[in-house]
Amino acid sequence: MARGLLDRIRDLLGSGKAAGRRDKADAGRDRTADETDDQGWNEEDEDEKIDLYNPFPEPVVIEFRDIIDLHSIPPKLIKTVVEDYVEEAHRRGVRQVRIIHGKGIGVQREMVRAILARSEFVVSFQDAPAEAGGWGATIARIR
Repeated sequence: MARGLLDRIRDLLGSGKAAGRRDKADAGRDRTADETDDQGWNEEDEDEKIDLYNPFPEPVVIEFRDIIDLHSIPPKLIKTVVEDYVEEAHRRGVRQVRIIHGKGIGVQREMVRAILARSEFVVSFQDAPAEAGGWGATIARIR
């Protein structure tokens, strides 16, 4: 699935040979300005480089909701995302949030709960009701 998405992004960007990949016919010749280097940079204009590995270089603003799904968040960012999310909920006066971490083997669940236990903004937390994710989500009450 991810492979298809990358190919679609490359097609949309129009290079066809993105991310430094070259076919055998290109092996012996120099690159033209519209081809990319080995790091995935388009060399057309030094001032306006396009990183083909990250087509969204600017932060993406997502509307705040009382539910956050961590499935798409890289594990190394979970702590920061959950801390910021709980703080933002407190700032906005939201009294309860649901954090979807998934069931799995419980690693991410325990990570989320450790963060909530340390947070000055969290009054209590518990498993979500069965219809809201059960032990795959945590309900946190915010000060």
